[in-house]
Amino acid sequence: MTRRTTFRWLLALAILVPASAYARDYRFDGSVSPEVLESYLSRSITTMDLLTGKGNLDDNIRMLTSTGAKFAGRSIYVWGHEAELPGRLELARSIAPKIHRADPEMVLQACVFEIVSRQVERLAVPAWAFEALGWPAEQRNFRYEQMIYADGRDRDRWGMDASVPDISRLETKLWFYYLAASYVDAGCEALHFGQVELMNRNDPDTRHWWEVLALVRKYAAKHARRHFVFCDAHVPSGGLLFGDRLLLDFHSFPLRIAELPERPQEGVLRVGFVDSIYGRSRGGVAPSGWRCEHLPYLIELDNWGVSSRPGQAGVGGCWVWGYDEISWFAHQSESYRNQWLRYAWNWVREHDPAGFVQMPGSRCLHAPVDGKHWYFANTPSAATPDGFGQEATIRAIWAADTDTSDTQPLIPNPES
Repeated sequence: MTRRTTFRWLLALAILVPASAYARDYRFDGSVSPEVLESYLSRSITTMDLLTGKGNLDDNIRMLTSTGAKFAGRSIYVWGHEAELPGRLELARSIAPKIHRADPEMVLQACVFEIVSRQVERLAVPAWAFEALGWPAEQRNFRYEQMIYADGRDRDRWGMDASVPDISRLETKLWFYYLAASYVDAGCEALHFGQVELMNRNDPDTRHWWEVLALVRKYAAKHARRHFVFCDAHVPSGGLLFGDRLLLDFHSFPLRIAELPERPQEGVLRVGFVDSIYGRSRGGVAPSGWRCEHLPYLIELDNWGVSSRPGQAGVGGCWVWGYDEISWFAHQSESYRNQWLRYAWNWVREHDPAGFVQMPGSRCLHAPVDGKHWYFANTPSAATPDGFGQEATIRAIWAADTDTSDTQPLIPNPES
């Protein structure tokens, strides 16, 4: 074969093989390219409390490496209960190295949620947090009343003395910076900032969020494993911008599943259903410097509670047959769960290429299933006897992600 023939053969091969068929790239340092970002989002899985020891750690690590996961979402957080933070961070610092030994490319995500409780007053403000914000250091604890909305808005929204913080307040910035930096020090390279639009009522031009995220990114550039931290949040508006600059590295949102009343317990995805994000992720200049028309995003099987009519259609709002999304999913048969994940993955890739389904790996269940209060995707075993068994399906979906001949149906079939 001549050089010219070889070149023509290689050129033809490059034209015939779509870009999606090439290997994913997980290399980054200091910034992230669109290709690397999408590589991580395409291998994202929710692993709630992974870094605080929920479930069997060895089996959870085995599940992650077996499926090919690269982004472990919601692996550590506090939902109120801030006094527990030091203990959670200690656990994370011991667990994260074990995960990174199994896969050095794994990104672990922590959460900075839209809640602060009075327990925050039990934690001392370190001198380095004061210094980062340009304040003179002093010996004191965090101040709850100086974080929440001064006009009383969303006070006690999450229960007595558990409120929505106001990002425009200096004490909130101090707390969020401390929390984010602590998670980075524990080995996390991603931060989910929850419902950012609940916290920006006094931040119409997003200047305050921009300031906080700039401080967090500056800290990560010096202290994070690869000098970078992925920042995301739930964005019902489609995303936040500061001028033409996107605040977040990627967007995220719940799946928003529409009931099929004529087919009991079944659900589908629809563009425009409720406040779903499909087709609405805003574009601009990403934090790493590249411009996009639609910022890539994750959608997840979210948790928030159970209605007064679990299992019934027509409850309204975002309820799926009276459940939150993960509880609805867990209440289905194993075969339908597996089928539905294939459907959801393909539906999103077909209807909005900017979107990626974050697979369910570990998540709390507000509506227990046969006494199980936690969903694990793991294959059932002695290590994880309560596994729901989606591990093999997740592995197969991701393996087929580079195979363009995969033609899973775009409408789920009814259960037999």
